[in-house]
Amino acid sequence: MKLSIYLDTSTISYLTTQGSRDLIIATHQQITQQWWHQQSHLFDLYASELVWKEAKLGNPQEANKRLSIINQLQLLPINPVAEQLGQLLIQTQILPPTAVADGLHIAIATIHGMDYLMTWNLKHIANPMIQKSVRKLIEAQGYEMPTFCTPEQLFSGEQP
Repeated sequence: MKLSIYLDTSTISYLTTQGSRDLIIATHQQITQQWWHQQSHLFDLYASELVWKEAKLGNPQEANKRLSIINQLQLLPINPVAEQLGQLLIQTQILPPTAVADGLHIAIATIHGMDYLMTWNLKHIANPMIQKSVRKLIEAQGYEMPTFCTPEQLFSGEQP
């Protein structure tokens, strides 16, 4: 049985966009694209209705590239339980009020039992300073938190 990965919007964006002038972003884009071509087939890949909504915003040509990737993934619904858990991450001030979507990504991946949440959001999701508090809250609600990671962290030459 394959492990499951929830791909957030940042991962999809880095996968479909190339050529940033920012060297760090360009490196992240390249790593994401290499992971996709060499490793993604080893996992069951998911996104959500939220990822779809975020991906369709912006430049229409770029949005179409993002949506073409999302259409290859299984979409997880945003349900009331996920909405409540996402709001709890904000209400408890683990995440700031500006990070509602980030809390919802965490909640969707958690509620649906994902093994991993893949992201390049190092501010509110793949941030070790926040993860401990997120884990405590999620476990207190009776769930197991997915491992938050970047494509670089999950890149390996071996099958998981």
